[in-house]
Amino acid sequence: MFDTILIANRGEIACRVIRTAQRLGIRTVAVYSDADADSLHVKLADEAHHIGPAPARESYLIADRILEVAKRSGACAVHPGYGFLSENAAFAEACAQAGIVFIGPPCAAIRAMGSKSAAKEIMGAAGVPLVPGYHGKEQGADFLQAEADRIGFPLLIKASAGGGGKGMRVVTRSSEFTEALAGARREAMSGFGDDHVLLERYLTKPRHIEIQVFADSHGTALHIFERDCSIQRRHQKVIEESPAFGMTPVLRQKMGEAAVAAARAIGYVGAGTVEFLLDEDGSFYFMEMNTRLQVEHPVTEMISGLDLVEWQLRVASGEAMPCSQEQLAISGHAIEARIYAEDPARDFLPSIGRLRHLRTPDENAHVRIDSGVRQGDEVSINYDPMIAKLIVWDSDRTAAIRRMRKALAEFQVVGVTTNTGFLGNVVAHPAFSAGEIDTGFIDRHRAGLFPESAPASDRILALAALDLMLIRSAEAECRAQTSHDPYSPWHQTCGWRLNSDNYHHLHFIDEDQVVTVTAHYRPSGFLLELPGGSLLVCGERDEAGDLLADLAGIRIKATVVWNGAVLTVLDQGKSHQLTIHNPHAVGEQDEAAAGRLTAPMPGKIVALMVESGVRVERGTPLLIMEAMKMEHTICAPCDGNVAEFHYPAGAVVNEGAELLDFTAEVTPSLP
Repeated sequence: MFDTILIANRGEIACRVIRTAQRLGIRTVAVYSDADADSLHVKLADEAHHIGPAPARESYLIADRILEVAKRSGACAVHPGYGFLSENAAFAEACAQAGIVFIGPPCAAIRAMGSKSAAKEIMGAAGVPLVPGYHGKEQGADFLQAEADRIGFPLLIKASAGGGGKGMRVVTRSSEFTEALAGARREAMSGFGDDHVLLERYLTKPRHIEIQVFADSHGTALHIFERDCSIQRRHQKVIEESPAFGMTPVLRQKMGEAAVAAARAIGYVGAGTVEFLLDEDGSFYFMEMNTRLQVEHPVTEMISGLDLVEWQLRVASGEAMPCSQEQLAISGHAIEARIYAEDPARDFLPSIGRLRHLRTPDENAHVRIDSGVRQGDEVSINYDPMIAKLIVWDSDRTAAIRRMRKALAEFQVVGVTTNTGFLGNVVAHPAFSAGEIDTGFIDRHRAGLFPESAPASDRILALAALDLMLIRSAEAECRAQTSHDPYSPWHQTCGWRLNSDNYHHLHFIDEDQVVTVTAHYRPSGFLLELPGGSLLVCGERDEAGDLLADLAGIRIKATVVWNGAVLTVLDQGKSHQLTIHNPHAVGEQDEAAAGRLTAPMPGKIVALMVESGVRVERGTPLLIMEAMKMEHTICAPCDGNVAEFHYPAGAVVNEGAELLDFTAEVTPSLP
C-alpha cells in the first residue's frame, strides 16, 4: 500500500478520497488554486500546495505542475478523482514516466475509451450492442448532415471526447441540424479541446443504466451491479439510485456480463463505469465507458457495503481484488441527489454567491453527505456549482424515498439559489415512486416539478414578523441595560407608547409586492394582523439559532437567516426570501429597465448570433454565454430591433452587465 498519495482534484471528490486514505493510514497531499486557498479539501489534507490562478486551465489542468508537486511532496501515487485530468491518457503516461503510480486504468484503456467514436468500434467488435448511428472520423458539416438524414430524427449529437452533457444536442428535425451541430462543436472545443462529434438515434423513452465495473492486474474483472441515472437535466444526472427499479436478475446478469466484456476488451484495471441505454422493450445499447470513478459511486457503496476508493488504492498498489463476483450481494436500496447552486426556475442557471447559511441533515447509517464546502465558502464561476451529494439508504426503495424526502427538507442553504426544492418535488412525484422513469422524466412532468412561485403565506409572514419582533425586543433590552436609566419607559420591551396603542407596522417586500404586517404587543406575545386574518404568536430562539414558534397553539421549529435587510425563512423544506422595506426611503430605479438585456450570471460571451441593427422576433437567439462549463442562450424577449452589442465574442462579463441595446417593437392599437 502507498505511504503518500496526491489528489489531483478539488471539492467533494478530493475530500472523499482524503477520508478513505486517512482511514487507511495514508498521508495525503492536496493541490489548490487561488480560489481554493481556504477550501475544505486543503484543510483536510496533511499537506497542500498552491498550483496557480483560479481558472482550471491555469491550475488543475496543468499536468506538469501537479507532477512537480507530487515529486516535491514525496507522493508515490496520484488519485485524479473525476473530471479534470482523470481521463487524460497523456497525464497517466506522464505519471508512469515520472515513476508515480496513476490510480486509474492503463493509458491504453483511457485512450481506447477517450474517443466515443473509437469506443463504439471496439465495443461493436467485442459483441456489445450499439445504438444505430455514425461514429466515424469524417467531420464535414455537409457529410454529417447527410448521415443525420440517413439515421433519422430525433437524433443526438454528442461530443466524441467529452461527457457530463457538454457538447450534446438533441435535434428533432433536419432543418435544425446545422445550428445544433455548431453549438455542440463550440461547447466540445471549450470543454475538451476537441470538436469532433458522433451521431446517434435518439431513443424517445430510454432509461440510463450504468454498470460499475472493477478489474485488477491479475486478470480478475467483475461488476458491482447497476445504477439508474435516468433523472437528468440538460443531459446531466441529478438523481441516481441502486438497484434499478424493475431490474430482473436475468437482465442484470446480461448487462453485467456485457460491461465486464467491455472492460476486458480494453485491458481495463481499476474502477470504471459502462453506461447503457435501456429501451422500453428490454433492449440495451452501449453508450460510453467512463474510465474513472463516477460522481454517483456512493449509491453502489451503500448497497454493497464496499469502499470503492479503498478498492482503487489496493488494486493500484498491485493487490488482487478483495472478493469475487459470487461474494457480492445487494443489500437494500440507495438514492443519491446532487445538490447544486442553480435555479431550476431559470432553466437551472448556475447561482453564484457565498454560503451564508449551510446546515445539513445528521449523518448516520441511513444518511451520508459528500461535500467539499462549508458555511461561509463561496460558489464561484470557476468550477462546477455542486454543493453536496446527499445519499440515503434503507431496506427497500419506498423507505429510501421517504428518507430522501425528509433529508432534502432538512438540507438548508442560504446565499445561493439551490435545486433542493426541485429535487424534493422529483422524489415526491407519484411517477417517481411508481418507477415510471426515463431520461425524459423532467420534461414530461415539468408542470408538477416547476410550480409557479407563490406569494408568502400567512405562516411565512408570521415567522418573519415574529423573528423581527424578537430581535427588536432583544435590542431594546440591550439598550436598556447599557443606559444610564435602565428603568426608563422608553426602554421597555412591552411595546409601551405614550398616548398610543402598542403596535408596529412591519413592511416586507415579497417579490415585487409590499406586504404590511401589523404587530400588536400582548402579554403572551404578539397579535399579528396578516393578509389572511389575525394570529396570536410567541416564541424564542434556541441555542442553535432556530426559531421556536407558537402560532396560535401550533408549535413549530423554523430557521430565519438574515443578510442585511434580507431575510430567508426556511420552513418545512421550503425557503422564502423577504426584504425589510422602509416606505419612506427613496426607491431605486428598476434594474430591468426597458431597452436593456443584462447578463444573468458572470461568464464569457462565446458567440453573437445576429448582427447589430437587425429586426428579430421574440425568442430569437441573440448571443451565447458560457459559464460553469455550459452554454446559455440569451434570446429576444419580444419582437424588436437589436441596436448595438456592448461586448464582442470572447469578452468576459459580470452578472448584471448590459449586453446589448434592444428596442421593443410596439404594435399600434386599433382605433
